[in-house]
Amino acid sequence: MKKIISLALCLVLGVFALTGCSDNSEPFAEKSYTPDTQVNAVNLDVEDREIEVSLSQDGQVHIDYSENSKEYYEISVSDGVLTMTSASDKEWTDYIGVKSSDEDRKISLQVPDALLETLTLSTTNEDISLPELAVTGSVSLSANGGDISFEALEVGSALTLSAKNGDISGAVMGSYDDFAIQTEIKKGESNLPDQKDDGEKTLNVSVNNGDVDIEFVNE
Repeated sequence: MKKIISLALCLVLGVFALTGCSDNSEPFAEKSYTPDTQVNAVNLDVEDREIEVSLSQDGQVHIDYSENSKEYYEISVSDGVLTMTSASDKEWTDYIGVKSSDEDRKISLQVPDALLETLTLSTTNEDISLPELAVTGSVSLSANGGDISFEALEVGSALTLSAKNGDISGAVMGSYDDFAIQTEIKKGESNLPDQKDDGEKTLNVSVNNGDVDIEFVNE
């Protein structure tokens, strides 16, 4: 019995020691990125980060974020597509201890209104929020472990929304008749039909363990 107690105490002390080391992790530095060329598409694929979208005032795309040598991003522009993905150089001990602050885990994305052809945003364990915004082509939003919310969102061809363990809510510019709708809901409620075939544009919604509340707004 004494050996079991001693072993348990050693394990507990070991966890506290590792946690203490993690508390002294490298601080995050605030950074910003603006491409030096015009982009027509934005693709963010990140982990454990809130994505907050706002309108750009100068017709350019801007990204404000925080990173350090352990948690950082790879950003590139190719053929007019700006891509930002999460990258990590963590050891297993870096996952023990205090979580980084909310501000350090937020990405602020500014995009021009009605100038992007496509907008694709994906994250885990955090939310995605968009303002009133128009995109000439398609928008795709995915959150695993967070909510998706948007104001009056206008798309030229398609809107794809996916959430797991989170809700989807917002307003889509246009009438109900403008959209062919495909909805798949598991463990949740939705105000959309499972399927509607007619419509020049497409609205595809998939939710696992969450609710959907989307309204259509005519100009």
